[in-house]
Amino acid sequence: MQKVPVKILREGAALPTYGTASSAGADLRACLDAPVVLAPGETRLIPIGIAMEIPEGYVGLVFARSGLASRRDLAPANKVGVVDSDYRGEFFVPMRNHGAQPQTIEPGERIAQFILTPYLTAQFFETETLTDTARGEGGFGSTGAK
Repeated sequence: MQKVPVKILREGAALPTYGTASSAGADLRACLDAPVVLAPGETRLIPIGIAMEIPEGYVGLVFARSGLASRRDLAPANKVGVVDSDYRGEFFVPMRNHGAQPQTIEPGERIAQFILTPYLTAQFFETETLTDTARGEGGFGSTGAK
């Protein structure tokens, strides 16, 4: 288990928490003084009230919570947030109401999930040729639907 220092920046902020012992994502909670209503199609930055010291060689990924997305049409506007290991600022989640009804985010509500994972970097270089594959240049849908 990787230890990650978390700094509380606002009153009412909470450490990320796992729902179960086998959860991959830790819940991030809205750090609000009052409920926030998102109109249909509206996006607002929701403060989490924390900063982290993500270890070098790791990245924090912020994903939607499936229940909010499927039942209330609320999900991060950027789909997946990327938090680099050298970022030390406050976490915010740009929440978007994808539905047709106003949605309220309550103080302390679990609005997103955070996954810590290692990553690799690449050294990109220019070349005149690439190796051939069976797929070749086949794009979207080229491998079939079944």
